[in-house]
Amino acid sequence: MEYFPAPLEKLVEQFARLPGIGSKSAQRLAFHVLNLPMEQAQEFANAIVEAKQKVTLCPICRNLTAGGPCPICANPKRDKGLLCVVADPRDVIAMERAREFHGRYHVLHGVLSPMNHVGPDDLQIKPLVDRVAQGGIREVIMATNPDTEGETTALYLARLLKPFGVKVTRLAYGIPVGGHLEFADDATLTRALEGRQEL
Repeated sequence: MEYFPAPLEKLVEQFARLPGIGSKSAQRLAFHVLNLPMEQAQEFANAIVEAKQKVTLCPICRNLTAGGPCPICANPKRDKGLLCVVADPRDVIAMERAREFHGRYHVLHGVLSPMNHVGPDDLQIKPLVDRVAQGGIREVIMATNPDTEGETTALYLARLLKPFGVKVTRLAYGIPVGGHLEFADDATLTRALEGRQEL
C-alpha cells in the first residue's frame, strides 16, 4: 500500500538510492524538496543535470574537472616529477587539505577488489602506466587506504611500475596525532614502528 502519491514515492526511492541515505532520511529529503519554492526546486534539478553533463575526467590525472586539464595539472608550480596515486577524487581533497604535497595526482576511481568484481581493467591503471612510461616522474607515492583492497592495489601497481625505474613509495601509517598507544591495535603499532623516522 502506497502512503504517498506516486511522484512523491518515486522521489523518495531516488533519494534512498544515494549512499548512506536510509528510508527515513529519503522521506525527509523528499519532503524538503517538495516544500521548496518552484524556482529553488528547479535550480536543484538543474544543478544535478549540469553536473552530470559538464563534469568530466581530467585527461592527465583522471581527477574530476569541468573540461580540459584540472587546476592541479594546469598549475605550472606543481612538481611534475612527484606523483601521488589515490583511489578516489575525494582523496585528492584530503591530501590537499594537509598543504604538504606539491606534486601531481593520479586518480584510480576505485581499488582492486576481486570479491566485488573490480579488476585492473575497471580502474584508471593504463593511463597511470602510460604517464610513468613517458618519463619525467621520479617518485610515485601510493596513497590508497590501508585496508586489504588498498594494500593489494598498491602492491599490484608497484610491481607494474618498477620496470620503469621509478621510485615507488607508500604513505606511512601509524598512531594518529593525539592518539594513545593503549588504544592502538597490533597492526597499527606494527605500521608505526615500520614507518618510524629519525628525530
